[in-house]
Amino acid sequence: MASRGVISEAASLGLHTMAILASQPAERWTNQALADCIRASNHHLAKVMQRLSRAGLVHAAVGVKGGFTLGRPAADIRLLEIYEVVDGPLDSESCLLREPLCDGERCVLGEAVLDIQRRLRDCLAKTTLAELARGVAVRRVEVAAKEPAGALLGDFI
Repeated sequence: MASRGVISEAASLGLHTMAILASQPAERWTNQALADCIRASNHHLAKVMQRLSRAGLVHAAVGVKGGFTLGRPAADIRLLEIYEVVDGPLDSESCLLREPLCDGERCVLGEAVLDIQRRLRDCLAKTTLAELARGVAVRRVEVAAKEPAGALLGDFI
C-alpha cells in the first residue's frame, strides 16, 4: 500500500532506530532497548525491525550477545529506502489525506501539497543515514527498577 506522504508511526520508528544504530555502529541493540530509547511499543517496533531485517538494512544476531546492527554502511543507505521498506512507495503525486476530499484539480491547497510531497521525497532520497546520524546523540542508562541489575537501556539525549 502506497503512503500518502504522511510519515506513519512505523516509518518514524524505522527512521529513528536506524539513526540510533548508525550513531553507534559498534553496539548491538536489543529490540527492547531500542523501543525503550524511543519510547515505543516493543511489539510494534519488532514488526518494523523484521521488515528492515528482511530488506538487509539491519542484521539481527540471536543469543545472549544478540541484537541489531546495521546491515550495510550508513553512508550507503538513503532515508527514502528506509521509509519505503517500512511503508511502501512514497507517492508524491496524491492527496495527503488518507481519504481524499477532491480529485486534486480543485484542491483548496492548489499545488502546495504536491510541492511539499515532492520536497519530502527529494529530501529523503538525497539524505543518507550517515548524514542523519551525525546529529544523533544516544546514551545508555541503567534502569534498575525496570530491568535486572546492570541492564542497559537506551535513551535519547
